[in-house]
Amino acid sequence: MGIWGAFFVAAACGVVLLGGTVAGQTSPEERLGLAERAFEQADFQRTVELVESLLGDARWRRAAFRFKMLSLARLGKTAEGIEVYDQFVGKREDEGLLRELAVQSILPFRADMREQVRGAAYSALKEIPSDEVVPYFQDGLSDGSGMIRVLVAEGIGKFPAGRQSESFRGALRDQAGLVRVTVLKALGQWGDSETIPLIGPLLKDEQRVVQVAAAAALYRLGQMEHWQTVESATSVPEGYERGAALRMLGEIGDPKGLPFLEQGLRDKQPSIRAAAAASLGKLGSAEGVPFLIKALADPVPAVRSVAAVTLGKLKAERAVSPLMKALQDRNMGVRAAAVAGLLQLSSPFSVVAGTVRELMGQQNPGLRSSVAKALGHGRARDVVGPLLLLLNDPVPKPRISAARSLGRVGGRELVPRLKTLMNDQNEAVRATAAGAIARILSLPPKAG
Repeated sequence: MGIWGAFFVAAACGVVLLGGTVAGQTSPEERLGLAERAFEQADFQRTVELVESLLGDARWRRAAFRFKMLSLARLGKTAEGIEVYDQFVGKREDEGLLRELAVQSILPFRADMREQVRGAAYSALKEIPSDEVVPYFQDGLSDGSGMIRVLVAEGIGKFPAGRQSESFRGALRDQAGLVRVTVLKALGQWGDSETIPLIGPLLKDEQRVVQVAAAAALYRLGQMEHWQTVESATSVPEGYERGAALRMLGEIGDPKGLPFLEQGLRDKQPSIRAAAAASLGKLGSAEGVPFLIKALADPVPAVRSVAAVTLGKLKAERAVSPLMKALQDRNMGVRAAAVAGLLQLSSPFSVVAGTVRELMGQQNPGLRSSVAKALGHGRARDVVGPLLLLLNDPVPKPRISAARSLGRVGGRELVPRLKTLMNDQNEAVRATAAGAIARILSLPPKAG
């Protein structure tokens, strides 16, 4: 077995063969080493047991408390982990420890049986601007849900280390076409010509939407001859394929796609008109603004909503007046989208304040969630107050949206309030709050 094999077997049995001593007689340094190895091996309960006797030792206290709180978090005992953290730091926050606790508390939810909770966990990890989260995404590429795998691929694809990983590139063979499309989009955006041999075979994929995504990625990588594949797909009879092609035009970002997106805004299918509107935002061309303003009068609310948000993304000042008119739209969802558009355009909060109050008072939790998302586009001094109120919503969905928005607009002063949300009764809320804390503490403090 060897000395290290005997060592670990003995450790698992509660006895450590070091100079004839038992575990209770080992040195603190040795016990801490055992705890570290147990943590690395995901034996979190054993880690807690090993560090318990070190919590009162001044020399090892910080390390012992750290291992205990992180192990409790990994066991899904978030409240107990926070209690241990508070016991150690007292009234003054320790940003490094709290950030670690927040990240680790998200991880158990990746294995939850409920797709919604797993989705919340990976969405929370996506909020953290650090490539340290890349390994935490890896298991998700084998998740049984295709939509979760799409979410995971989006998260990994944000980071160079993730895009270079074998598991991410291996997802080009995923059984779900949308996962393959997501990976292709990331590789095209990355711009590394060495990925061309990986992308080329997917031009013959069994699904046309994957073929179009591969052509778009290769076009972005300098192979201009593949433009025709994308262009042709914008006029195929199958609506899903037309919509996919229009979305790819947005990913490509070439202004010569503008006429096809304009045509897409006149398509008979609302989903395709919405895809065209969203792609105009990614295209980033001011020439698309008049078409989007016209789309604010589309008969379908979903299309009007996408147009409103997209106008904000384009920073189209001439859209302010039409968006203010959209605040009176007969559909409440469109009003929420108009709030998002106007906040992105840095309009005074007073312009949207009345609509925000109205939406916050709606009985439909989806509308309250929509206004929470919209507030995430505003300035902290304007939107923190309403978002904090939405954290008290009786339904999880608005609390989730409010927590995510606070993570995007808020500063360190919001961390204590978000920390209390990590004890929420709803797992998806807890994961989102943890992601918001980790995001805030990953960024430098805001000036002023």
